[in-house]
Order: sequence, then structure tokens, then C-alpha cells
Amino acid sequence: SALQSLRPSVPQPLRMSGGSRTSQASRSVFVGNIPYNATEDQLEEIFRTVGQVVSFRLVKNSDTGQPKGFGFCEFRDAQTAESAIRNLNNTELNGRMLRIDYASNIGEGKDKSSGG
Repeated sequence: SALQSLRPSVPQPLRMSGGSRTSQASRSVFVGNIPYNATEDQLEEIFRTVGQVVSFRLVKNSDTGQPKGFGFCEFRDAQTAESAIRNLNNTELNGRMLRIDYASNIGEGKDKSSGG
């Protein structure tokens, strides 16, 4: 099997052919503890300090339109996402310490159902 020949300890070159669900997850980070007065632009500016940001999404309450205090940032590659987690976790923004982790560790659903 081709899967058995892959060694996790050896970094694999990024393949742009798609088809891998893990590649997008590893390029995306969860951003928690975001101050409610922070804007997507402010957050994107912080994340651009580590590399190229593909997109930033601030999650909002579907009824009120108010930010829920967390979001997701997608980077161009997995190395940049890893760098963001390493270097930007516990960065202060408007008096709050941002919490940054891999989006795949949080278990974000693909559906847009609102909890709560």
C-alpha cells in the first residue's frame, strides 16, 4: 500500500493536485478569545506577520450579526500555519490574549448550523 511507504517523520513535499482533506485543515488555524471590538482586518494584519493569509473568517451570530469571539485563518501552506500557532498564540489584542490552535483540533463542522 502507498500509505505504508510514507514516513511521518520525513516532511513530504506539498502537492497541489488536491484530493487531500488534511492539507486544508493543517493550513487553517482556530483563533479564540478574540475581543468583540476586533475587526477581521486587524486580525488579518496580525497573521500576515508570519506569512501569506489566504482568508480570515470571524464567526458571527447568525441572528444578531455580533462576533462570537472566535474565527479561522487559512494560510497558503502548513508551515505558515504552524509558525502562526508557535509565534502568535497568546498574542495580546485589545487587552485579550488570542488563543491559536489547529482548526482540525477544534472539530469545526462543515455545516453552518448555529449552536446555542
